[in-house]
Amino acid sequence: MPQRFWESINKQVSKWSKLFLARKYLRFYPPSFVLRNPILEGVQASFRNGQQIAVIVFNISNLQNLIEQFGISHCKQYQLFVRQALQDSVVKVFPNQNILSLHNYSSNGIALIVQFPESKKGFIDLEISINDIMSKLDILHHHSNIDMPVQLNTGYMFIEEIEASAEDAIDRAYRQADAMAEKRIHSKYNELVFEMTRIIKNKDVELLAQPIIDVSSNQIKAWEILSRGPKGTSLESPLQLFSVARQTNRLFNLEMIVLEQAFEQIIKTGCPHLVFINLTPISLGNPEILKSMKKLLTKYRQVDPYKIILEITERDSIQGYKHFVENIQSLRSMGFRIAVDDTGAGYASLHTISEVLPDIIKIDRSVIQNIDTCTVKESMLKGLLLIAKETGSIVVAEGIEKEGEASVLSRNNVDLAQGYFYAKPDALPSMVSSF
Repeated sequence: MPQRFWESINKQVSKWSKLFLARKYLRFYPPSFVLRNPILEGVQASFRNGQQIAVIVFNISNLQNLIEQFGISHCKQYQLFVRQALQDSVVKVFPNQNILSLHNYSSNGIALIVQFPESKKGFIDLEISINDIMSKLDILHHHSNIDMPVQLNTGYMFIEEIEASAEDAIDRAYRQADAMAEKRIHSKYNELVFEMTRIIKNKDVELLAQPIIDVSSNQIKAWEILSRGPKGTSLESPLQLFSVARQTNRLFNLEMIVLEQAFEQIIKTGCPHLVFINLTPISLGNPEILKSMKKLLTKYRQVDPYKIILEITERDSIQGYKHFVENIQSLRSMGFRIAVDDTGAGYASLHTISEVLPDIIKIDRSVIQNIDTCTVKESMLKGLLLIAKETGSIVVAEGIEKEGEASVLSRNNVDLAQGYFYAKPDALPSMVSSF
């Protein structure tokens, strides 16, 4: 064999042998390829910024009739036309930077994923925006090649950040939005409305409690009330329960039921500590809340409002709620104290702190997790403690799961803490009696 041939073989062997070297030598062999998911990245970025993200589904309900009359090939072209018309309408309603994606969702569905502006009021304004999009689609009824007008069913769901993954949250929102879009054909949505109405009417909500510990003395200082839907149902999960309540316009009613049940448990157990109860900005901005709270205090006179901490969740920005600030002032005059939840997880909580000047600031689990091994997170904690000092707020650190995290809180003189390291949530009567 010619020497040039063997030299060529040696070069090839040398090249490919790198693929079988120890891992530490494989820095560039083989090259790494990362498949990006722009939708997932956009949703995760929105979560980090404390933004709401909604999935809106547009289903062509008469697609089968269109196929039978005009054929599959013609209808595929028509679907492209529908998508383009939707895109033109969407950009007239939403700022371009807020649109994360407009894509085919199923054989007859098109999905829009949009970052909902903080100035809007959640689902009410989202429905207004959807109606605005639909009103700009008159062109679909005058398509020159198809005499039969397209029929679009719409549904939506906000993507809720959950512990499992952002992918799970997106998938769940897709499925729930699709169920809403098909409500004229299927009964799933109506069943959810009926079940939520039944839960509120029968006050079918289970309350759990988790202790909040004084870091310096390791003694119980307060309890946070956590709620669950009916056991064994799809609404047992608090994420599902409150998401469906919100979409069916029953969130305020549900949160008032949770408040009433909590008051009953406080009296029943003779709980001597402070009690934290979550309320969304939607409910706190509702003009009916003051009347409801006065009614509860009249009915449960043994409950001292000064021992009740109304905890503002961060899922909604307070911007745009006309009665929010004045309601907070009135609730304070009634004796209630105010806490801001999830501080450090996004912009919304910091904005709420500056507007409300809360009595208590709760630091989100994302700041606390592995803080004992991350100096940057400890610096973040110190910064939040400075904010709390400026506003005169007590600090509660959430989600403590190990001793190292608790020790960081202690050396930084954090006031209060809660998490599985201290105790898991349980029924309030058994928790109070066991501590």
